[in-house]
Amino acid sequence: MKVTFGVTAALLAASALAAQTSPRVEFEVASIKPSAAPGAGPINVGVHIDGARVSCTFLSLKDYLRIAYRVKEYQVTGPDWIASERFDIAATLPAGTARDKVPDMLQTLLVDRFHVTLHREAKDFPVYALEVAKGGPKLKESVTDPDAPVVDAAKAAVNVSGTGGAGGTTINLGNGSYFAFGNNKLEAGKLTMAAFAETLARYMDRPVVDLTELKANYDFTINFTPEDYRAMLIRSAISAGVALPPEVIKQALEGGSGDSLFTAVQGLGLRLERRKAPLEVVVIDSADRMPTAN
Repeated sequence: MKVTFGVTAALLAASALAAQTSPRVEFEVASIKPSAAPGAGPINVGVHIDGARVSCTFLSLKDYLRIAYRVKEYQVTGPDWIASERFDIAATLPAGTARDKVPDMLQTLLVDRFHVTLHREAKDFPVYALEVAKGGPKLKESVTDPDAPVVDAAKAAVNVSGTGGAGGTTINLGNGSYFAFGNNKLEAGKLTMAAFAETLARYMDRPVVDLTELKANYDFTINFTPEDYRAMLIRSAISAGVALPPEVIKQALEGGSGDSLFTAVQGLGLRLERRKAPLEVVVIDSADRMPTAN
């Protein structure tokens, strides 16, 4: 553990030095505005990049920080409001700018407009390690269409979006990859194990780290008891910054044992094992609740 922590600390120091010496990159133009309040229908959330245009809809400051600093949601810590207040961003990339520079430009935008100050540190987290079970994986690999046109991933549009309502949530991860959570089940298509681990973390009481070393895309469906499904919904809402009455949280989390989730994962030839692991954390020291004017 000490060796692992030492390596993590060294990487943090290196990333901090790189941040100090890297040239500043920024959008050509960018507009930030508070998202419209959700209506009675489904809520649409997403990131779309097409050519030089970047559009982000109904994301929290915590979401933007996660994208900008290339970390998971649980690796961003700060005041509660960064997960609850939502903003839309419309921006234009400078001519000839590679799309992989979008996170760096987003960092600049957040510093300029929200006056974000932060630091990085390593922290021991209780996690679930997602591993292949003793009998091997029992997953169905996604079928690749041999007639599908070859797309240059570096130039193709990015369209990551989500819709949610009373019937559940569907997240489109782009290129046909998705998961849908509703009606006491999770359905996945063309999902990598890394994406599956991140998906599970939305609904569990601790982060999930992918240690399967499986590289393909997979299609599968897993089912839960109504009690576990309700508890997972509550955890997801809390993670998204939704304010819920304490009695609702207590009743839901005590009612679900989580056993059906662990059993469902085992049915895929995988397992979830409780561990502790040192992970990088982005700590928000200060930020404005509203951005400066466009």
